Amino acid sequence: MTGEPVEPVKRDRGSFTDLFRAVLAPRWPGAIVELDARRFELPDPKDFAALVVTGSASSVTERSPWILATERALVGFVSAGVPTLGVCFGHQLLGQALGGDVQQNPRGREIGTVETELFADDPLFADLPRRLLVNMSHVDSVVALPPGARVLARTELEPHAAVRFGERAWGVQFHPEFDGTVMRGYIEARAQQVANEGIDLSTLRAETSPDATRILTRFTELALRPSEI
Repeated sequence: MTGEPVEPVKRDRGSFTDLFRAVLAPRWPGAIVELDARRFELPDPKDFAALVVTGSASSVTERSPWILATERALVGFVSAGVPTLGVCFGHQLLGQALGGDVQQNPRGREIGTVETELFADDPLFADLPRRLLVNMSHVDSVVALPPGARVLARTELEPHAAVRFGERAWGVQFHPEFDGTVMRGYIEARAQQVANEGIDLSTLRAETSPDATRILTRFTELALRPSEI
């Protein structure tokens, strides 16, 4: 865990871990362990079968000590071949840790339910349509990819919406753990900021996307059966 959801979502639905657990627990036979990277609770690759790095209100560009320490830990996971998935901030953290660059997205804030286009085959997206809806809430972006990374999907505002960073490491800029209610909570919580940036709130969508949720369950399947990767 690298952060908390916006307050109304946290009050009604719990932490990021709670959101992920609701999707993953029915399909994951082992324990789902929560570690708080902000407290330097960093995982050891020897102790985990897979790793999910959550979103956060923090920015990778802050270069705080806990962010730097977490980046070093992520390099260890990727090097050890442990299945790893970074989500939103976690996606950016992986990109920066492996040699890319994270900055404020020059195309501006992306928030709400948007369409993403898959244009590369990958086991994480097996059996999904080439165009699917995903839930976004970000200002920063991986503006330069690390060596060897491969882009899998893009949106109108995010050219690196999904990236394969390594043999068993992926990042998605969107939130597959969000349903429509959670997405709506984010739009309402960010309404003033969004309006100040000139974004028309009436154009923003908040929808549940079973296709996006399928990415999380597919990651679970790949972690359990790494021969499919």
